[in-house]
Amino acid sequence: MGTWDVGPFGNDTAADWCGDLDDASPDARRGMVRDTLARAADAADRLDAETADEAVAAAAPVAARRPGGEPAHPHYGPDEPLPDLTDPRALALRALDRVMTEPSELLELWAEPDGGPWQATTNRLRSTLTPQPPGERLHPS
Repeated sequence: MGTWDVGPFGNDTAADWCGDLDDASPDARRGMVRDTLARAADAADRLDAETADEAVAAAAPVAARRPGGEPAHPHYGPDEPLPDLTDPRALALRALDRVMTEPSELLELWAEPDGGPWQATTNRLRSTLTPQPPGERLHPS
């Protein structure tokens, strides 16, 4: 696995997944995102790094549609237009929770001292996907 960045698209697996997403027909893209997220979210045994990398990449465009969401990487993220991805928010959150829970090969790979930036980036995605209680949306006077 080639990794050059801690972001959701900063590795060969995620970049390849985005290429496959771009190659898919427009009607198939939502299903591809959902299937990728479900594979990770529903993993009962050890989650392999490839499945986890793909799930993080699939969660990123879902998070990008949320308030405070960061846009996909301009070079390695999806190039083709994506369908409305607000529906799989809860599934994306479950997938990221699974990626960040043992047994997860990706979590183990980033458990080294320099794993902090990757964990912070993934936690930002999780925070963006987490519904905010109505009272927290109000600004104090």
